[in-house]
Amino acid sequence: MEHVDDAGLVDRLRAGDEAAFADLVRLYHPSLLRFARLFVSTPAVAEEVVQETWLGVLRGIGRFEGRSSLKTWIFRIVANTAKTRAQREGRSVPFSTLEDAEGTFEPAVERARFTGAGYWAVPPPKWPEERLLGAETRSVIARAIEALPPTQRAVISLRDVEGWSAEEVRNTLDLSETNQRVLLHRARAKVRRALEQYLMEDV
Repeated sequence: MEHVDDAGLVDRLRAGDEAAFADLVRLYHPSLLRFARLFVSTPAVAEEVVQETWLGVLRGIGRFEGRSSLKTWIFRIVANTAKTRAQREGRSVPFSTLEDAEGTFEPAVERARFTGAGYWAVPPPKWPEERLLGAETRSVIARAIEALPPTQRAVISLRDVEGWSAEEVRNTLDLSETNQRVLLHRARAKVRRALEQYLMEDV
């Protein structure tokens, strides 16, 4: 299903093929729930948003023009639905009013940690692999992502958690190439700092 032919699937959906719709739900429902949670306050609200999205897909499939992938179109529906719901809850403001990704540069690692020639002044310690992969470490990463500003949280979640391409993220969130790149850089830098702080606690 990840490499499904959009045109064929759209035709089946337009023809009322219930199996095609069930396949689509199986493929995207968990990801849609995680995506909706970036905007709304509770899992229950996220579930409502995704249910509204599936209704939107059924009602709107006849108007789908194929200018983006079917996946991107569905995720745009959930983004718009979730943002509307979040604004109603008073949780967030529209993406367009948030941070300017073209603003000040934030280095991923402090410059003072490098020599003039670009080498590590003091190499970072090597942590045991089992600690890096442990549940507590994953929890630190999840909390760091949750603490990010909304646009950074959405970009890093889609790119690094869901495994989306830069183009898919840009199309779904309506970001320029530069904005997407800068937001991802900032988000990764903040998560990296949080992880390093945690790992350095016992050093």
